[in-house]
Amino acid sequence: MPYTMKRRAFVAAATASIIAATAGTAALAEGHATQLRLSAVMSDTDMRAVAMVEKFGPAVSEFASFEPHWNGTLFAQGTELEAIATGDLEMAITSAQELATFFPEFSIFTAGYVLQDADHQVAVFNDALFEPFKAKAEEELGVTLLAPMYLGRRQVNLRQTADELTVSTPADLAGVNLRMPGTDAWQFLGKALGANPTPMAFTEVYTALSSGAVDGQDNPLPTVVDAKFYEVTNQIVLTSHLVDWNFIAISSEVFNGMDADSQEAVRAAAWEAADYGRAAQLEKESSLVAFLEEQGMSIYEPDVAAFRDAVQGAYLESEYAEAWPEGLLDAVNALGN
Repeated sequence: MPYTMKRRAFVAAATASIIAATAGTAALAEGHATQLRLSAVMSDTDMRAVAMVEKFGPAVSEFASFEPHWNGTLFAQGTELEAIATGDLEMAITSAQELATFFPEFSIFTAGYVLQDADHQVAVFNDALFEPFKAKAEEELGVTLLAPMYLGRRQVNLRQTADELTVSTPADLAGVNLRMPGTDAWQFLGKALGANPTPMAFTEVYTALSSGAVDGQDNPLPTVVDAKFYEVTNQIVLTSHLVDWNFIAISSEVFNGMDADSQEAVRAAAWEAADYGRAAQLEKESSLVAFLEEQGMSIYEPDVAAFRDAVQGAYLESEYAEAWPEGLLDAVNALGN
């Protein structure tokens, strides 16, 4: 759906949801607990789910009923924001990629080497430069972004040994057939990294690595371990070319219908969950480095600055950057290391 059509649809939906929100506010005034149903696609063992259940739910239990639904069992992936806009859902864990389907300027936060690490994500979210993005989500989608959740860093994983190929700059990936997801955006990122991106279904990657049909793949370290790619590869290059994140989101109508103390408690609970999940994910990534080294993998960091300069330069010369506010990339970079 074109951006303009989708945004118009959401404005209409958000208007309709005011009726439902009014009823919810009346119920709140009568002393009923606020219902906070959350729909998300991850499993209940995912760190994001664990954080919400262990931290968010108990923190709001005095005034709200938190009801998480995992594995897309309540609403399918990609439909959660619409459900919030129509008043059919109170909360979701959404992504910059999903928000970019409504507001193309959000795509800057999905591009390679824009976000540098977990701390940089927090700094960006809390900075004044992100306020217009929060405001747009609230005003046009009826969605309030409460806190950022850290998902992890994507790294380059190669069949070649470090003796055969040591990757320091994008030039070293020339001619390397790197499996990347098949969408245009992913293929663009692969080329910007200097590689020859090869589209392939995830289920085919292990066999392709084993046979040499591809030279490598990119994923966060937990995926490398879960999929046992370490059995058919020899090195990890810590490019950290994409530092992915989600947002804990709540219906603006529901949130604005709460009293000030409840609003403050919801924000604090969201941050407590996000901080807990972030720390756990970082610890997991660190422990997996040691595990992979024990499996005989070579793990090293390339010239990340050279990769960042090359990738950001490629984006700035592409159509992807056309919707980015002028000067925003420099402002985001200035908040990093």
